Amino acid sequence: MPVTTIGGKEVHVDDEGFMTNYDEWDEELAKQLAKNIGIDELTEEHWRVIKFLREDFKETGETPTLRRVSTVGGFPTKELFKLFPKKPAKKMSYIAGLPKPHGCV
Repeated sequence: MPVTTIGGKEVHVDDEGFMTNYDEWDEELAKQLAKNIGIDELTEEHWRVIKFLREDFKETGETPTLRRVSTVGGFPTKELFKLFPKKPAKKMSYIAGLPKPHGCV
């Protein structure tokens, strides 16, 4: 796996830049990842979604899809598109330091 430096910290990533080591992530790194994709500030709502993704991943071993975040996490799909514009599943996963969800292109 390639290694890259984000916010002064070396992390393992896949070919698309998604982190591959769950334990290398922290909240400061999340802030930098968000800025990398044009989200300048993470609000409390962003953090609620990110924390759900990380907890769900820890339980299931898979990055949750947009549908799972909406149905199991209880986050309305429209709200997810407002928080993470255009490709919310990919953006949420990227910021949360998780692999790209299955089914995302």
